[in-house]
Amino acid sequence: MTDTTNNPVSNDALALLARVLLAAIFLLSGLAKLADPAGTAAYVASSGLPAPALGAWGAALLETLGGLALITGYRARPAAVALALFSVVAALFFHNNLADQNQMIHFMKNFALAGGLLQLAITGPGRLAIGR
Repeated sequence: MTDTTNNPVSNDALALLARVLLAAIFLLSGLAKLADPAGTAAYVASSGLPAPALGAWGAALLETLGGLALITGYRARPAAVALALFSVVAALFFHNNLADQNQMIHFMKNFALAGGLLQLAITGPGRLAIGR
């Protein structure tokens, strides 16, 4: 395998790829929530959280705009931190039945996403980003 540690072009391309891969799940989930806000609000309500409609719209906008921010690299650091916090909160409120293997996988996936997002917040979006 080629060593890319000292190759800025390769590093920038990998940073862009990492941002797109991290963003995909949020962008697609956010768009799905925007397409069915009533269904999303019902799901939020089923968790016992207050103001389900507000929560549904907030989640939809955060995921959609945050995903776009990651892809473009514009304000990627604050978007990464916000999405990391969102991922942890979502794991704790929506995937907390750890006796169910599927829920355990979603719980761990959300924590893994949070870890990758925090790494992005630390290192930044790379040079292939809007607003550099």
